[in-house]
Amino acid sequence: QVQLVESGGGSVQAGGSLRLSCAASGNIFAINEMGWFRQAPGKERELVARITNIGFTNYADSVKGRFTISRDDTKNTVYLQMNSLKPEDTALYYCNLDQGRYTYWGQGTQVTVSS
Repeated sequence: QVQLVESGGGSVQAGGSLRLSCAASGNIFAINEMGWFRQAPGKERELVARITNIGFTNYADSVKGRFTISRDDTKNTVYLQMNSLKPEDTALYYCNLDQGRYTYWGQGTQVTVSS
């Protein structure tokens, strides 16, 4: 079993920054992909960014140049540094661990950006 615990959400004014963290525990495979998704009210969950165990990353076009995903495998933790935040970034952010056959989700952490 795997648990994902997110932290770092909050409220910030437009232009500000936040850093999300997600710590994974349990049966973590060496080969995996970790990522962040978000869901705004009335919208579908969407990919924000993801990173493989060998460091390949990809980002949603809407966050490129503003958000940076990274991971520390010694801590089984993935981070999302969010800069130049916009009101449209307001959403519930979910951590995701994809181990091929098994996928896990965190409980979500709220990010609210005011104009």
